[in-house]
Amino acid sequence: MSTTSTHRGASPLHASNEPCEIQGRDLCPVLAAVGVIGTEWRLAIIHRLLEGPQRFSEILRSNPRLNAKTLSATLKYLENAGVVQRTVVSTRPFTVTYALTEMGVGLAPAARELRAWGERWLAPRLRTPSGAPGSRTPAIQGELPRIVVDPSRAR
Repeated sequence: MSTTSTHRGASPLHASNEPCEIQGRDLCPVLAAVGVIGTEWRLAIIHRLLEGPQRFSEILRSNPRLNAKTLSATLKYLENAGVVQRTVVSTRPFTVTYALTEMGVGLAPAARELRAWGERWLAPRLRTPSGAPGSRTPAIQGELPRIVVDPSRAR
């Protein structure tokens, strides 16, 4: 199957024989985007900030699996990538809020689509009763359950 073929009317990003270049550099936009939002925590934080500006403690409390060290490092990464803006409010005690930049807000459609995809394809599998074929408990506390794909159940 050709990489330029389309699925259900979708247009290809670029022809297979054309390099994907941005400003003279070989860089595929999909790979570049995944490089920015490519971890579960980055996307989870972006999704949380789509609700509006949040304090560090609010983001931390939003997911019990998230720890302060990971949150701090992820927020710094997203700030350096231009996705999140950190604002220090000069009050005593001072507070820091995090909000999405225009670039970060631009991820809203992608975040909504990923959520819809997860609800359609993954949520039903995660609700499989324990002990059922294909169900497994996480190997590490707080790890997402592994999903065993049964080809006979594919839609």
